[in-house]
Amino acid sequence: MITKIEHVNITVPDIDAAVSFLQIIAPDFKIKKDEKPINDKRWMHIGNDEFYFALQEAPIATHPIKPNQTYINYGFNHIGLVVNNIDKIEKKLIKSGYQKGIDTPKETFRKRIYYFDNAGFEWELVEYLSEKNEDKYLYE
Repeated sequence: MITKIEHVNITVPDIDAAVSFLQIIAPDFKIKKDEKPINDKRWMHIGNDEFYFALQEAPIATHPIKPNQTYINYGFNHIGLVVNNIDKIEKKLIKSGYQKGIDTPKETFRKRIYYFDNAGFEWELVEYLSEKNEDKYLYE
């Protein structure tokens, strides 16, 4: 039996801003469903045939009690995605004005970068330079 993550459900302040970010880091993601039921919050599924994000839009004028402080507050710290052509993606993120996260060391079998989207969520993007699992998960 293979276990894999099918989707991640995130409440965001602005679905359109989230989609703009996702279209840079995952250009194969397509909008599967975009709904705004009467008197309810907008929600969307965006992804590919293997994985998707379920985005819920927070009601207008809703502000979190405590803003997302990764590695300090309870909650998730970052979302990791495997990407192709990480250098091209990083150029687009920089051009679009997204804030860079932590610097990462140079590694033999992977490239990693961290960026924050406009909602303050941190994303780790990884490009593997080997197909072998022992190379992918070599912690240098």
